[in-house]
Amino acid sequence: MKIINPEFVKSAHTIEDYPYNHLPEIAFAGRSNVGKSTMINTILNRKGLARTSSKPGHTRSINFFDIDNKFYLVDLPGYGFAKVSEEEKEKWQGLINDYLHYRENLKGIVMIVDARHKPTGQDKMMLNWIREFRIPKIIAATKADKLSNNEKAKQKKVILKTFGLTEEERFTFFSAKTAEGKKDIFSFINQIIK
Repeated sequence: MKIINPEFVKSAHTIEDYPYNHLPEIAFAGRSNVGKSTMINTILNRKGLARTSSKPGHTRSINFFDIDNKFYLVDLPGYGFAKVSEEEKEKWQGLINDYLHYRENLKGIVMIVDARHKPTGQDKMMLNWIREFRIPKIIAATKADKLSNNEKAKQKKVILKTFGLTEEERFTFFSAKTAEGKKDIFSFINQIIK
């Protein structure tokens, strides 16, 4: 798949803000500071399209990107960031839940975890939501370039066991630096949008 002209469409803070279209949507979900925006930029070969920040918890809305009028990539707010109020956390949680629950365009999810750490309780909760809604998914473990091959083998076992992943549930390591996993994510997106 060649991407020619990806465009930021809009940020949504409520269901009423969602863009009106009939295109399939692939959402990116993960904890704050796990590298969601960096992954989107790497996949689209565009440096600053999805805004990255050194401050975790920067994405506070659902951001929609039109990919060549073929499909949308959707950047969901990062969850699990400690330094925001409970009220703010609940707002983000409501945003994500409403999107997963009501958005008919949603056809697939890239669920992102940090390759260096065991998935958290919130990661497990997010995966359970995705399973509950029966949304096709791929688990992508970012920052893979920071691990040796031995460490990756160990971490893969930890991630698969923590999530209780079955053979049918897809998993890949991902690195924005080396582009490891980029093909796997493209292959997943291609499968969904065809």
